[in-house]
Amino acid sequence: MTGPEQSPAPPSPAGTARAGDADREAVAERLRVAAGEGRIDFAELDDRLGQAYRAKTYDQLRALVADLPVQPAAMVPQDTLAEPDTLVIKTKAPNIKQSGQWTVPRRITAETTSGIITIDFTQATSPHREVMVEAVTRTGWVRLILPEGWAARVGPPAPTPHTSATRRPRPPTRVHRPSS
Repeated sequence: MTGPEQSPAPPSPAGTARAGDADREAVAERLRVAAGEGRIDFAELDDRLGQAYRAKTYDQLRALVADLPVQPAAMVPQDTLAEPDTLVIKTKAPNIKQSGQWTVPRRITAETTSGIITIDFTQATSPHREVMVEAVTRTGWVRLILPEGWAARVGPPAPTPHTSATRRPRPPTRVHRPSS
């Protein structure tokens, strides 16, 4: 049967399959990137992250990112970047420091279990007006040292798949540098 009276196609079996924690985390990361690119605001990020962590099926997860591009048109191909797009710093116990002269990527993920991660921007060069820093800690610390004129906007802690749904998701910390 064709035409307007036709009923919608049933969801594909793959779409109704149960999603796992890794699938929910992948969608959550896409949402955080979209917020960092200005495609969704923090209120919408908050709402969509909550839905992502409660999603049971692939169809529910796909609906959360259906209006987002798979690869933004303005994105520069990876092989043309001088520096990686994301800097990942991880430690379980000792202290780590990123300092001196370095080029700041658009996104930084700092994860520590019990150590201290210090990210010193005072001698760094940033081609980006805004940098997202995602800090994941247990009993450790992530310390940002900013040059004069820079600012950091910090949000509340982000939920994990094992935390209460009543906790509000945290948008990544945004570090701003003055316009040149």
